[in-house]
Amino acid sequence: MAPSGDSGRRVLIIGLDCAAPEFVFRHPDYHLPHLHRLMDSGAWGPLRSCDPPITVPAWSCMMSGRDPGELGVYGFRNRRSYDDYKGVSIGTSLFIKELRIWDWVKEVSRNSIVLGVPQTFPVSPIRGCLVSGMLTPGNDVECTHPAELRDEIMAAVGDLQFDVSEFRTGDKKCLFKRIYGFLENRFDVATYLMTNKPWDFFMMVEMGLDRLHHAFWRYADESHPRFEEDSPFRWHVKQYYERMDQRIGELLTLAGEDVAVMVVSDHGAKAMHGGIRLNQWLIENGYLQLKRQPKEPEPFDMDNVDWSKTVAWGDGGYYGRIFLNVAGREPKGIVRPDNVDATLATLIADLEAMLGPDGTSLGNSALRPENIYHAVRGIAPDLLVYFGDLHWRSLGAVGAESIYAETNDTGPDDANHAMEGIVILNEGGGQRLEGASIYDIAPTALRWMNVPAPADLRGRSLVD
Repeated sequence: MAPSGDSGRRVLIIGLDCAAPEFVFRHPDYHLPHLHRLMDSGAWGPLRSCDPPITVPAWSCMMSGRDPGELGVYGFRNRRSYDDYKGVSIGTSLFIKELRIWDWVKEVSRNSIVLGVPQTFPVSPIRGCLVSGMLTPGNDVECTHPAELRDEIMAAVGDLQFDVSEFRTGDKKCLFKRIYGFLENRFDVATYLMTNKPWDFFMMVEMGLDRLHHAFWRYADESHPRFEEDSPFRWHVKQYYERMDQRIGELLTLAGEDVAVMVVSDHGAKAMHGGIRLNQWLIENGYLQLKRQPKEPEPFDMDNVDWSKTVAWGDGGYYGRIFLNVAGREPKGIVRPDNVDATLATLIADLEAMLGPDGTSLGNSALRPENIYHAVRGIAPDLLVYFGDLHWRSLGAVGAESIYAETNDTGPDDANHAMEGIVILNEGGGQRLEGASIYDIAPTALRWMNVPAPADLRGRSLVD
């Protein structure tokens, strides 16, 4: 369709959740002609994610130029209030109060198509078309704007798919078919929208790649501690990337030569070496006290916590979150407010001194939100913890003999998230980008479109 605006360029952003630099950037076994053609004529490099590097909030950080603290979103689950210990809310679109690219585009009367971007459900009106992303419960809810677009797409393409359910399963053969089907569905919808609706800004996110990495990474990564060279799944990741590249090529052809293009990922992936039972570690180090001592591993139960003797407790998944039990803040807090800094300093030292199962330093890092964010809104964890440079994930179970586990406690999982994703621009003469950040994407898109960007965004434009 023809552009609807008079100034600036049209912009296409193809989001590949979890796309890994090691597979996209010249892997000798991966034939990705369309992505590599963009690299040859444009600019490309690793893209540093936000802290923490996870889907929610990373895509909203990318689209808004704001960090998680400014957004008040620290993961899929966010503590609701200090009034109780257990209340959490899922990080839906209702959390996002900051403008995103399509909101600025709307202000200058230009049209957007937004497809599958996380944190767009529940749906809000935009100037153009929107199909919500993950966390959408299904086709039977309002998942598009305008509302009638849902039935239009389903008549042309079939059911809308929002995510790949139950991807932590041992039935790999069936799972691969479902992930592959999701890829086709997402690009089929993108093709329909690009062909039939006017746009100046087009943004889509393909989520299947993230699910593929969690399920099949150890078959593709020879450095993985559980790598299986002779597995029947050895080349499933390569097959998926190559089909994805074909679909990207089709979309680029539809978009036309005059369109400014970015291919981006919100984070990368890396081999998951195992899990750290964070609450078990807190118990063993005197920070957490239970009323009843489990005789075998079981999920962490806050009703079993003796809050009168508990300094801190943990949560999280890809990264660890630690909350202090602060007097006057938590219902049964015991840490004096004037002792919070000292307590956190001790916790950080203990966490960063943690040894791995081989007796050497695990290489943990513990971050205070006020030191890494421009603002801290909502209820942030008191510490963000990256175990083993994100090769280890945070587990919640207590009652085990060891703080270490070989894999995830919610089902089979091969990969954790890596801090570096990818960025490819179709402008730049083949140069490699260094130091690019997830916060640079919104300023770059707005520069291309000649839409004024707020001066206080965290990032910078990657183009002149």
